Amino acid sequence: MRFNVVIRYMGIVLLIVALFMLISAAIALFNGMDTGFYPLLLSALLTTALGAFPLLFVESEQNISSKEGYLIVVGSWIAACFMGMMPYMLWGGEFDLMNAWFESVSGLTTTGATILHNVEALPRSMLFWRSATHWLGGIGVVMFVMLILPSMGQVRMTLSNAQISSLAKENFRYKTQKIVQILLVVYLGLTLAETLALRLAGMGWFDAVNHSFSTVATGGFSTKNQSIAAFGSPIIELVILAFMLVSGMHFGLIYATLTGRRNNLFRSEITRFYLISIAVMGTAISLVLWVSNTVSGIGEALRYGFFQLISVMTTTGFATADSALWPPFVVVVLIFFSFTCACAGSTSGGVKADRLMLAGKTILSKIRQMQHPNAILRVKVDGMTVNDSTINLANTFIVFYLLIVLVGTLFCSLFGLDLMTAFSVSFASMSNVGPGFGAVSSMSNYAALPVAVKCASTLLMLIGRMEIFGLIQIFYYKSWR
Repeated sequence: MRFNVVIRYMGIVLLIVALFMLISAAIALFNGMDTGFYPLLLSALLTTALGAFPLLFVESEQNISSKEGYLIVVGSWIAACFMGMMPYMLWGGEFDLMNAWFESVSGLTTTGATILHNVEALPRSMLFWRSATHWLGGIGVVMFVMLILPSMGQVRMTLSNAQISSLAKENFRYKTQKIVQILLVVYLGLTLAETLALRLAGMGWFDAVNHSFSTVATGGFSTKNQSIAAFGSPIIELVILAFMLVSGMHFGLIYATLTGRRNNLFRSEITRFYLISIAVMGTAISLVLWVSNTVSGIGEALRYGFFQLISVMTTTGFATADSALWPPFVVVVLIFFSFTCACAGSTSGGVKADRLMLAGKTILSKIRQMQHPNAILRVKVDGMTVNDSTINLANTFIVFYLLIVLVGTLFCSLFGLDLMTAFSVSFASMSNVGPGFGAVSSMSNYAALPVAVKCASTLLMLIGRMEIFGLIQIFYYKSWR
């Protein structure tokens, strides 16, 4: 293991983080040098120094091992989160050491949970920095490294294998460099398109940019205390709903659809499963809200029901209402879809619709196998046979995922939290959803949680964002030898 090589590539990631800090500082400068200018500038200079140091003293290496690749990815996420907390700490306000770390991890993992009681108290530069952490973390900070260094060769492939899950690669039929370009082109395209759409819908440019960063990254940080509800605009909600829905789809399939390729969204069985699930359960939620008189009229029920379902399912976490006050049926459905979430190859977290569909098909296959013991049955997706290793990995992931959520719930309950709050902190952090239920509902925050629970929550966010096995790898360092 060559730690000097690992630190070199981590340094490149820190330079990218520093660039966004400088952009945020520039926004402070253009807004009358608001109170975020010096915290952001000092953080940018410190991050630049730490990032540039290994580049000056460590020689470039064109080949790295898979173990080094995993360590670079995990180390880059942790280093980015650590340096990302610096502007918050230097700015002060509600940000003590733990709260700054929490907000930084929540931003970069696109969880969207916050400790802030008054988001609107932050200057524009700090609000932009919060949203920028979402945008950086949504596509993955390491992906920017793979784009800006076209001569990386084997390094790019190794980092790609460590950063992008095997499940997400199923619909990418390109070389590694092409995959990176597709991801960033779609990501940038969606961000620009939503910014323009929100501006046309009546949102100011600053809010439009911030909310497009949060939506496309499926993060959920807003510039308003009441999230999207603060705008009170059905048109703005519709625009955000549409982009949340699209951002939950496989980016490779979005690109294939736009370029007229055969393997597109319209032919994808997983995309159909994703959209049908939303249509069926969104309608069910809306009907329950209407029949129970939770909202007035079927139009309002459809408006709030579909928005909250898609917000939760894509792990964005925007809110137009306090869903914790809704009927128990709706709460259970939202919790279930907080686990399921959107498609692999998107910016969303959670188990992913792909794994859930594979698990369902595996169960049906086993039932048929019991009925016909001599039959040779295969699990297929889009007409293609799924190999046993992919199925086993998907099933292992689901079991491991639920086990971690259970352990997280038990740990949180040790500190006096009620069962719903403890469970919500665990699953909402692990799925990178952000808002949950109980004391951390969509119109509440994580500020009152004990320090130990906040620490556990940030660990769950990182485990969920790196899809469990990426982060777990570093705990088995001795077995690599």
